[in-house]
Amino acid sequence: MNKPTVLITGSSRGIGKAIAIRFAKEGYNIIINCAHNKSELLQTKAEIEELKVSCLAFLGDVGNYEVALELFATAKKHFSNIDILVNNAGISYIGLFTDMKPEDWNTVMNTNLNSVFNCCSLALPDMISNKAGKIINISSVWGVVGASCEVAYSASKGAMNSFTKALAKELAPSNIQVNAVACGAIDTTMNHVLDKDDLASLIEEIPANRLGRTDEVADFVYHIATGHDYLNGQVITLDGAWI
Repeated sequence: MNKPTVLITGSSRGIGKAIAIRFAKEGYNIIINCAHNKSELLQTKAEIEELKVSCLAFLGDVGNYEVALELFATAKKHFSNIDILVNNAGISYIGLFTDMKPEDWNTVMNTNLNSVFNCCSLALPDMISNKAGKIINISSVWGVVGASCEVAYSASKGAMNSFTKALAKELAPSNIQVNAVACGAIDTTMNHVLDKDDLASLIEEIPANRLGRTDEVADFVYHIATGHDYLNGQVITLDGAWI
């Protein structure tokens, strides 16, 4: 029996890397991806292979459809089938909306939203044929409530949440589940742009009195992806009761 395969976009570091390692520990074939940082991607690949599982590392921006097409063609050659897709590729833009340039907006939407369309559209033919599959989109609480100075990021994640709910309704008859995890403040490089005082103020706002850990997100994603066939079309908040 072939081992199941999971593809995680944006997985050279942070949440995506933690998810990849979590599945690797359970014996899954792993496909990891990032747009730019080859050294980090290869380091993650090495760590995964130490767990005695197969890992394909693919460098490229999956917000570009042709690049995503190449990724899926390469994945099919290696593993034949993708059982679980985790859409984690994402970037933030912090600043006043009135200072934002069209190219900034387009970059955020391309990375955070177009990548989800591209990867889902390429993963689904096999999933529908097999009448089985899981898609998990890594979203944000800002996609639920919005954040000042993060309009584009909030909009992209809000669209991801609606995308999740709508696609789940289309795919439920094919036994495919689509859910999203709306993360709060997680201890990643993205949040390390804050200075010490701002980070302390942020933590004070969170009833759990700490940032979330990437391994907590990874564990949650793993459990959603490995069962719970009646859980579908949900945007589940993981934020320490912050929002």
